[in-house]
Amino acid sequence: MNWFRTVGARLSLALLVVVAGVLAFVYLIVVPSLQDRLVGSREDQMATVAHRVADSFGQTPTLDDLALRFASATNTRVTICEISTRTPLDLVCIADQGAGGAVGGIDNDPIANRAAMTLDNARGVVTRGGRQYAEAAMPAKTTHVVLVSSSIEDSLSSVTLVKRRLLISALIALAAALGLGYGGARLFARRIHRLEQAAERIASGKFDEPIEDSSPDELGELARAFERMRQRLAGLEHARREFIANASHELRTPLFSLGGHLELLVDEDLDEATRREFLGRMREQVDRLTKLAGELLDLSRLDAGRLRVDRDPVDFARVAELLVDEFESVAQGSQHGLEPQIDCTVTGLGDEQRVLQIGRALVENALRHTPTGTRVRVGVGHENERAVLSVEDDGPGIAPDEAVQVFERFYRGDGGARASGSGLGLAIARELAEAMHGEIGLTSAPGRTTFTLSLPAASGTSSPTIE
Repeated sequence: MNWFRTVGARLSLALLVVVAGVLAFVYLIVVPSLQDRLVGSREDQMATVAHRVADSFGQTPTLDDLALRFASATNTRVTICEISTRTPLDLVCIADQGAGGAVGGIDNDPIANRAAMTLDNARGVVTRGGRQYAEAAMPAKTTHVVLVSSSIEDSLSSVTLVKRRLLISALIALAAALGLGYGGARLFARRIHRLEQAAERIASGKFDEPIEDSSPDELGELARAFERMRQRLAGLEHARREFIANASHELRTPLFSLGGHLELLVDEDLDEATRREFLGRMREQVDRLTKLAGELLDLSRLDAGRLRVDRDPVDFARVAELLVDEFESVAQGSQHGLEPQIDCTVTGLGDEQRVLQIGRALVENALRHTPTGTRVRVGVGHENERAVLSVEDDGPGIAPDEAVQVFERFYRGDGGARASGSGLGLAIARELAEAMHGEIGLTSAPGRTTFTLSLPAASGTSSPTIE
């Protein structure tokens, strides 16, 4: 992989750009601003001294004394020039004193010339003899110009030193940012790589190795989401394998039974009663195969989103009666009590055949997974403006850890011989209910378990509330 395309390189370069941008801002904006402030402050000082000198005209015996007095007091150079009346305008230096005494005159100074021409204050920076000076000039009694100057080399040297140290610090900071950024990014990228490897393992169907990352950051949250997905997929894979084994058994048993009965039917010595008994058993096995095939077909259609459901008024009372009539013989054979609880008319919006299919799954589940002698009641009612079909039994109940799994595909529960079937009935029932804008609920406690199908109620229904 190209190094520049790695997360570590990109994060390092991003950090490098941020640090370089900050340093460039400091170098190009802050440092020049500092230099301007230092020079401006020095010019202000010079202007103050020039104003005081101009106000002190006539207070000393000579102008040299005046210049020397302020030059010594302020450690500046004070120059007093006379404005010549000749044309063009000319300045004649008549006093020029530094802190240590007289110095050479200043000829043709641009700041002094500007003050003389405009008879107004002037200030600026000039270069003499390769050195830079801050100057301020002020007219005095319209006949003279006071020029005060001071070297700013020390200030500029400080600024230059700051720039040099800033450049050195910038190089160190950039190197440190690059190193620390790349090192931190490598650690970050290593965690991403571990997640990538985990995703590859999951994609290849290996769910045995857990994904561990205890960090509280976003990657840690992502890793924990991956772990939940791994556990979920591992459970589904385990259920799928169990389903294949169960489906194979479910298919093999009726096929073997059909094969055995066909061989027996070939025997010409069978009496008519025995032959009819065999044909009845063969029909049962065919029905069993048909039911399993129908469940698998419904499941594939639900997954593909191609299952069509109607939204017509459905008489829940009629559905409950049909369910009781259909399973009455089954309940008697398993020594269960099966009775309807219909006190009123309840009409919901849905597909009647699919509602019957859901009801069959709920009743069959109650008869299959409860002990003999259990009473099963099929009722109808109304709850929060929704039509409700309920299947209630007084069996031992469903354990809380199993209650959250009963609607999962392929889940068959525990319980030995009672844990039969394909494990698809309740899962298909829930998805069918959702396809009709409804839902299936479950409440369970020892001595009472209730499955409810609720669908939007059609207008004009009236019934008691389901408790």
